[in-house]
Amino acid sequence: QARARAIELGVADRVEFVHGDASGHVADEPVDLAACVGATWIGNGVAGTVELLSRSLRPGGLMLIGEPYWRRTPPDQETAEACHATSVADFLPLPELIGQFHDLGYDVVEMMLADQDGWDRYCAAQWLNLRRWLDRNPNDEMAPEVRAELTTEPARYARYLREYLGWGI
Repeated sequence: QARARAIELGVADRVEFVHGDASGHVADEPVDLAACVGATWIGNGVAGTVELLSRSLRPGGLMLIGEPYWRRTPPDQETAEACHATSVADFLPLPELIGQFHDLGYDVVEMMLADQDGWDRYCAAQWLNLRRWLDRNPNDEMAPEVRAELTTEPARYARYLREYLGWGI
């Protein structure tokens, strides 16, 4: 779909899509834009991902990183885990996340944050996909697991993620 969209936009000759393990990927030649959207585990966190992406970036190029942050600091371990974190230390509040980029020697020059309505649409689309998958695959061996996720995720999202976890680029 990405390749088809690049053709549609008339930029297919200027972009390359690489599908594979990004944890050690370095471009063959320096690039204008290096991006990691929501997967900083490839560098074992923000600092490592910045270092990894910088190896592919030309001087003066831009780096785009998507990362979760705490909208509100979770009051306890249960809340952090309900937000897909192993502990409160997994994510930073937004001001500290921005400061981390400065500490790593980079300037934040643009920012786009998901608002709660955007989070709602993003998560609800996942629930709709789960529902549709269950309708098409009622006897699949994964159906009980998918059913359990669809049963618990909307309430968990409303109780925890919506209030505590943000995401931005």
